[in-house]
Amino acid sequence: MPESVDAEFTAFVAERSHALYRVAYTLTGDRHGAEDLLQIALTRLALAWHRVNGDPEAYLRRILYREHVSLWRRMWRRRELSVAEVPEGLAYPDPAGDSVQRHVLRDALLALPPRQRAVLVLRYLEDRSETEVAEILGCTTGTVGSQASRALAKLRRHLSATELTELML
Repeated sequence: MPESVDAEFTAFVAERSHALYRVAYTLTGDRHGAEDLLQIALTRLALAWHRVNGDPEAYLRRILYREHVSLWRRMWRRRELSVAEVPEGLAYPDPAGDSVQRHVLRDALLALPPRQRAVLVLRYLEDRSETEVAEILGCTTGTVGSQASRALAKLRRHLSATELTELML
């Protein structure tokens, strides 16, 4: 848009947007729906600003009404039907469940002594060999093996079988 046209459009939006928002809100009955509807209408008005002769507010109101009806018709066609039983499980993983699992595992790891926790982190999180872990911690490979074994046994006792199975998946 040329600067003069851009300035005219900006002035119109600044002056009339509150009243037009009320119209959109009255149509949708929802604040977010009204904001979306008004944004769509203003975008269309901006694209057609050079063709608007006379009253831009009347033009915009016509866009608002027509777009609202169009959105309503699209929504009506896509309306979901309620059923007694859900036909299938979730199509996506439950992020809340993952969060709970992480907290359970974190709490179980924090219950371990520092050396056992370090061994598990180095061996299984960082995927290091027993020799590398022994070098990093300054102990023997036998100590690494025994600490890992004891730590895993404590984790098994701390976590129920169900929790362990879910954590491994």
